[in-house]
Amino acid sequence: MQNVGIKGLGYYVPERIVTNFDFEKMVETSDEWIRTRTGIEERRFAAEDEATSDLGYKAALKAIEAAKIDKSEIDLIIVATATADYLTQGSACLVQKKLGLTSIPCFDVGAACTGFIYALTVANSMVKSQAFKNILVVGAETLSRIADMKDRNTCVLFGDGAAAAIVGSVEEGYGMLGISIGAEGEDDMVLKIPAGGSKHPNTEKTIENRENFLKMNGQEVFKFAVKVLPKVTLDALKVAQLEVKDLSMIFPHQANFRIIESAAKRIDFPLEKFYVNLNKYGNTSAASIGIALGEALEKGLIEKGDNIALTGFGGGLTYGSIIMKWAY
Repeated sequence: MQNVGIKGLGYYVPERIVTNFDFEKMVETSDEWIRTRTGIEERRFAAEDEATSDLGYKAALKAIEAAKIDKSEIDLIIVATATADYLTQGSACLVQKKLGLTSIPCFDVGAACTGFIYALTVANSMVKSQAFKNILVVGAETLSRIADMKDRNTCVLFGDGAAAAIVGSVEEGYGMLGISIGAEGEDDMVLKIPAGGSKHPNTEKTIENRENFLKMNGQEVFKFAVKVLPKVTLDALKVAQLEVKDLSMIFPHQANFRIIESAAKRIDFPLEKFYVNLNKYGNTSAASIGIALGEALEKGLIEKGDNIALTGFGGGLTYGSIIMKWAY
């Protein structure tokens, strides 16, 4: 069986830093309230001329360099995002254009915050099918564009950023060893933008009611996350025929520190071995796990041969985990 893994990874975050103290000037909130309930201290917002594909392109350049390949060797692009540049054109096609590539297939994956894991899963299968050799997987978001800056309960949670990986064949015994993904679809979504889609197109009334911005039932999302995050990690470990003690580190979706604390207790894994950077970036949705992975690589916290877990949850509701033996 062909072994598939990440051959190179890169990430990009915008320059603009927005602190909790900045939000104190915008809505009725406080730095203490945000930190104690979420663990977030600041986040990055894209510049006015930066869209999701721009962030993804910058992360992709770093992933290509890390993989030590020429961009012409990429034969498929997958972008995971909930904030595509346009409704009618995939951001993957725009990343392709910015890279100066032509002809290769490109498509977006919509699994919200689990998008990076879903996209890696698709890439894994497509490389194993021998239809593709080097797949560029991007998780990119500009959530600042869909966050309601008048809703103090949600606007403080989100940030912008991107991560990218080159996925291809790796040494025997390395790469993605176990994958588990799933979803619990729901009609009355607890995490949604009510208007702007085919079910409720935007009207003057929906815009007046701010229904074109993200809405979230925080309690329901929290309950879902603390249930599925540990379960799906253990499920993926079972597929990989490994145990929790075999892991060097876990890279969870960066949404809320209390969710990560709960997961650590439930699977009996040291909290300090969960990589956490949500204090700096907030919730960057499909980009969060990849950004965390990229930071850990920069710090030398991952070495070739380490067993790590990528695990997350998101709107849909979706969830997933990948166990991999790091290949470089």
